[in-house]
Amino acid sequence: MTKLIVDGTEIDVPPDYTILQACEAAGAEVPRFCFHERLSIAGNCRMCLVEVKGGPPKPTASCAMSVRDLRPGPNGEPPVVLTTSPMVKKAREGVMEFLLINHPLDCPICDQGGECDLQDQAMVYGVDTSRFAENKRAVEDKYIGPLVKTQMNRCIQCTRCVRFSTEVAGVSDLGAIGRGEDMEITSYLEKAMSSELQGNVIDLCPVGALTSKPYAFKARPWELSKTESVDVMDALGSAIRVDARGREVMRILPRLNEAVNEEWISDKTRFIWDGLRSQRLDRPYLRENGKLRPASWGEAFAAVAAKVKAAKPERIGAIAGDLAAVEEMFALKLLMEKLGSKNVDGRQDGTALHPKFGRASYLFNATVQGIEDADAILLVGTNPRKEAPVLNARIRKRWRMGGVSIARIGETADLTYDVKDLGAGPETLGEVASGKSAFSETLAKAKRPLVIVGQGALTRADGLAVLSLAAKIAGSATEPSEGWNGLSVLHTAASRVGALDLGLVPDEGGLDAKAMAAAGALDVLFLLGADEIEVGAGAFVVYQGTHGDKGAHRADVILPGAAYTEKSGLYVNTEGRVQLANRAGFPPGDAREDWAILRALSDVLGAKLPFDSIGDLRKALFAAHPHMASIGAVAAGEAADVAALAALGGATDKAAFRGAVDDLYLTNPIARASAIMADCSALASGRMPAAAE
Repeated sequence: MTKLIVDGTEIDVPPDYTILQACEAAGAEVPRFCFHERLSIAGNCRMCLVEVKGGPPKPTASCAMSVRDLRPGPNGEPPVVLTTSPMVKKAREGVMEFLLINHPLDCPICDQGGECDLQDQAMVYGVDTSRFAENKRAVEDKYIGPLVKTQMNRCIQCTRCVRFSTEVAGVSDLGAIGRGEDMEITSYLEKAMSSELQGNVIDLCPVGALTSKPYAFKARPWELSKTESVDVMDALGSAIRVDARGREVMRILPRLNEAVNEEWISDKTRFIWDGLRSQRLDRPYLRENGKLRPASWGEAFAAVAAKVKAAKPERIGAIAGDLAAVEEMFALKLLMEKLGSKNVDGRQDGTALHPKFGRASYLFNATVQGIEDADAILLVGTNPRKEAPVLNARIRKRWRMGGVSIARIGETADLTYDVKDLGAGPETLGEVASGKSAFSETLAKAKRPLVIVGQGALTRADGLAVLSLAAKIAGSATEPSEGWNGLSVLHTAASRVGALDLGLVPDEGGLDAKAMAAAGALDVLFLLGADEIEVGAGAFVVYQGTHGDKGAHRADVILPGAAYTEKSGLYVNTEGRVQLANRAGFPPGDAREDWAILRALSDVLGAKLPFDSIGDLRKALFAAHPHMASIGAVAAGEAADVAALAALGGATDKAAFRGAVDDLYLTNPIARASAIMADCSALASGRMPAAAE
């Protein structure tokens, strides 16, 4: 540790701290534009100037000098740093004057207005006059895609966007051309950015040079109610903030959560909001003479009750979809039990995962943050860049730290980091498990081997055998670190781990999702937001969901539910972390929260559920599954379950692994209803030109 005095306060900090970080540790606020904790140091803006006693006779850029470089006093006194001296104030005012020479000062029409770093710092260090009377420079706006809007006259060349795209996102989309006053940030050939994390440059930009194109001129920050919630676009469960005006969601921003998403979110998470109000189901519907017609809740419930009462329990089933919260899945399971049906499943993709093998058999056991501790990583049947872009950025972060070997079995794709391709299917996986592969030695020498298994490897007929091989490989380290569990299942559905925790799988003799969806298998089938499965002819389908998607098109009765921003619900992410999504608005029209619909329906069916409020429901849920009450915590799986899984064995076929996600932007009903996601999908697939017209 290094001792120094900041504004009269003596502190001890690590020697690799910058002066800026040391000042903040001492409670002093240092303004900055180019410095960011997760990006490399550029030292561009000079706004973070401080005075160092015994140092250079001029202000020092605190972001670019570490405390180990400070000299002690003549008698060994700790170095002294001043952040509020007259020299510092005058220097910062001079820097601000320079920054405003070419700035257009168009705050009234700037989307960054009200949450702009330049505005905030100008209030403290700005002056009412300028010594510069030259014409302001003009810079042509750049096209960088359908998501990020450019106003490059406002750019102060902090290069945060360049460093983010290169270092975190792993794509060389942005760079700087020219020198001095003529320097410009550009995509060179004015092509769209190719990263699925590009929206984060909007948050990083300290001025209004890069703003959200879909959100442009829609609202001001002080008009919006801000609600902390959780993302459900993938299974990572990124921390988000939902900004709404009245009933309408206007934008979605990231929240800081070091254990999950740090401070990044994917573009699908950020720009999905327009899909929340498109193609919505806002009233019940009933199919008559082959056509759906609007109906009252009473009519819809009566039609369902008539079919359920006429059907035998073994001819009734229910499938939960990918976006369902824990509470409504718990209510659905209770309803099916009261109806005497064993046909219930929360795995509409047909994955081999089952709670009978133990919780460790379906969790990302190493945890998302644990990726940074892994010293060998094997990807099995997964493309994390498509399945969980923010988690993929965490793997890239580990790769940039050095000292890790990453290999892949499955489809080849650019993951933004170096990957050694071992093969395409289970045969290669078997070679690694038996020690016949060169990478087997790497895994054996590793103290923290990490095996990430994707749903592309688990939704096959031999999925359980593949999972068993992966478990065997995860435990192959010669001297594993204590407490390390390297078997990590990467889910693609936000509801999947919660469904498995609840035991939302068919009982002995019951039908799974695929069997229930087969033609003639059931008389009545409940779909709780299940839109990714084809239901055959014969069954009377009751669809409870939010959008006019595949499930609604097949339905005989539609019960309109609430989207994830319109209800309070629990979600369990891929690592088993229980998180709470808060309600930011209300569902449209006659739509209701899903647990409330099931409770009301149970009355009509003569199978009344034992709760009347969300509080009563959660009380019953926590009694049955105590770990659900620990919001924000991860209930770890048992290592013995992984050992038992490794011993299962089984035969595998020779077909190559395929990724679980073909189109990142169109994976659920909300995404498919979004015009923004349609543009992103078209651009990614080449149906839209990447270059500006």
